[in-house]
Amino acid sequence: MTNFLNNLPQTLSPSPWLDQHMASIPHGGQVLDLACGSGRHTRLLVERGYPVLAVDRNAQALAGLLGLAGVKTLELDLEGADWPLAGQYFAGIVVTNYLWRPHLPDVLALLAPGGVLIYETFMLGNEAFGKPSNPDFLLRSGELRRAAGVAGLREIAFMEGYLDSPKPAMVQAICARRD
Repeated sequence: MTNFLNNLPQTLSPSPWLDQHMASIPHGGQVLDLACGSGRHTRLLVERGYPVLAVDRNAQALAGLLGLAGVKTLELDLEGADWPLAGQYFAGIVVTNYLWRPHLPDVLALLAPGGVLIYETFMLGNEAFGKPSNPDFLLRSGELRRAAGVAGLREIAFMEGYLDSPKPAMVQAICARRD
């Protein structure tokens, strides 16, 4: 299989945080790529042998994943009053560059016992570097760590602060397991 990663521009390359921690996700169960966009992480997960449910509200972005072996796609509004994934469980959950606080506890509740969450997004301070700049879409210091703790997840790794690649940004990331 040709490694699609070698041909991607840096801004479309998978997150180094995900690449570093994805081996923590148990094999065999399905991984949820939430707000997956064009599927850069879905493709990496499938390449590494994980079956993936790729979810996004943008049908056009999901169209690029149709027919990819090991991938199911689902077009959903993740920001409505009702949580559309309630009652489902996943061996892994991957979220990057997305935050909708009203459903953050719902996202964490989707993790099956033994499952691993890998979450990375922007935090306060990012407004100095561009978008997102609205504080509603920027994590507060330690927010993912606190949310994971409240949800009963055990932290594997956590980071927050400035990253200069693929573009300057303030980010926060966690890898955590439901024991």
